[in-house]
Amino acid sequence: MKKITIYIITIVGICFLIPIFFTVKFKIQEIIEEKEIPELSIEKYAYSDFGTIKLLHNSTGEIEEIPLDEYIAEVVSAEMPVNYELEALKAQSVAARTYTIYKLIAGTPHGDADICDSANCCQAWISKENRLAKWEDPKMEKWNKIVEAVNATIGEVVTYDKNLINAFFHSNSGGRTENVSNVWGGTDLPYLNPVDTEGEENYSQYSSEVVLNKDDFINKLKENYTNFAINLDEENCIEIKELTPGGRVKIVRFGNIEISGVDTRKIFNLKSAKFQVSRDGENIKFNVIGYGHGVGLSQTGADSLAKLGKNYIEILTHFYTGTEVTKFN
Repeated sequence: MKKITIYIITIVGICFLIPIFFTVKFKIQEIIEEKEIPELSIEKYAYSDFGTIKLLHNSTGEIEEIPLDEYIAEVVSAEMPVNYELEALKAQSVAARTYTIYKLIAGTPHGDADICDSANCCQAWISKENRLAKWEDPKMEKWNKIVEAVNATIGEVVTYDKNLINAFFHSNSGGRTENVSNVWGGTDLPYLNPVDTEGEENYSQYSSEVVLNKDDFINKLKENYTNFAINLDEENCIEIKELTPGGRVKIVRFGNIEISGVDTRKIFNLKSAKFQVSRDGENIKFNVIGYGHGVGLSQTGADSLAKLGKNYIEILTHFYTGTEVTKFN
């Protein structure tokens, strides 16, 4: 009888707790979705807290421990051409440092590592030794320029309301950056608003094209959408339906399907989701503007602004709306 009583009490207790559990779960989810930025206040930390980072090498699976600013120099040398203006390299240094420390605090799904060396996942990285081997002479002069940019900004990060930002960056915005929600979904962040930048059309990363014969075009879509069908002789069989605030394709229709510009970029290996698509004889042609996801700092935009006389703080606060460049204690 005692066992039955305990069993009944247990069942009643579980039934009572289940709705509480789900209410709390959904409430937490609401808080996460409503929260504009994570609570990553730099006031809780000293720069010395981030002495080294554990870097995962994706090609080998090995984890290497590297002093933070040595790692930042190697990231900058991998991410931005060394012939860019020094102020642009400083801006990249601060953005890379901010991105790295954000990952260190927020955590990443890399097991025992803090961050990985893949630009597709985290940010690009190359060792000093390999970077020097790839450069033409004067190699050390180039390396010293990178180190100068990093050392001139040691301890500096980008903050919004005293919190670290998620400092996304890319190669070329095509003249206007993008809302984060139009690339990865979710809630927009107040410091990642579309902004215009002069001079990006002067870089090789600004424009590109991809041409496919009609069979390759159809097959690539069928690989991803089994119900896809199109009559390429039909007028308006391909139609851009909607653009984002940054001028990228939000929705495009191919025959009987509508897909996002981001997915189109992946399927056809386009450099950007800012594109025009047209029939060119027996081929389908994508004319693409920009290079990368378009969120946050544009690297060619940073160099263009530096050429116009802007310093690295002005560059960073241009691309990251309403932010400050703050130095750790």
